[in-house]
Amino acid sequence: MSRRWNAADALLSIAAVELGDRIIVVTGGGSGIGRAMVERFAKDNPGGIAVVDRDGEAARMVADKVNGLAITADLSRESEVLRVIAQTEAQYGQIDLFCSNAGVGRPSGGVEVPDDGWQTHWNIHVMAHVWAARALAPAMVRRGEGYLLSTASAAGLLMAPGAIPYTVTKHAALALAESLAVLYHGSGVRFSCLCPALVETPLVADEGDAVGRFVRAASPALDPAAVADIVVEGIRDERFLIMTHSGTADAAVLRATDVDAYLQAMSGMWSAVGGTAAE
Repeated sequence: MSRRWNAADALLSIAAVELGDRIIVVTGGGSGIGRAMVERFAKDNPGGIAVVDRDGEAARMVADKVNGLAITADLSRESEVLRVIAQTEAQYGQIDLFCSNAGVGRPSGGVEVPDDGWQTHWNIHVMAHVWAARALAPAMVRRGEGYLLSTASAAGLLMAPGAIPYTVTKHAALALAESLAVLYHGSGVRFSCLCPALVETPLVADEGDAVGRFVRAASPALDPAAVADIVVEGIRDERFLIMTHSGTADAAVLRATDVDAYLQAMSGMWSAVGGTAAE
């Protein structure tokens, strides 16, 4: 069966995006949400899945499970993003869905975080999305279809006190996705931005400081597999903002309508978990 949609399929796609026969890339696919997305996408029989992670062994283990392509890459450099795209296209052909999901939690802290730490967050959480869109969007526009999903965070809508570089770059990731969605509106290229709250992944497993206590106090933990189901539903509905916890939307509404009350509430939570200006 050809993985290209025919005209009847295209008409059906107006109602829902399906993943069967599609070529999919998931960065950060070796663990956590990325791994769960790979395993969930595989259930829909895509034409091929590239599993990308800086941990090559983790990428291979996940790729072997789904008969996919493992790619070891450091996505803090544009050349590596381009290599991922080139390797995937060499193996499978043009990419239909690119999930820019790689993320970092460290270094944590505030304005005292050194510039190289800020740059790490910036490159992974923002520029990796820029580089992927720069490379993929023009061809997607020419053929009138394609999907770019980026993972931000509930912190992109709200904040994670004591993890300022993470918070700032996740806000930027969301702003980028919103801007691209408007810029390419009507082109056939669709965009979604995943903003999960607490998910039990390696990224939060070692967060035993005030930041970790704050995140755990703010929302109940979800299993990555549950998040992957939410992602598939969001893609099928072509929903731009994909959230995992209802509390995120409630807090975002408070932030938008009464920022003073929102900041007061966040300050109270931060103090309650032992957070200080120095952490």
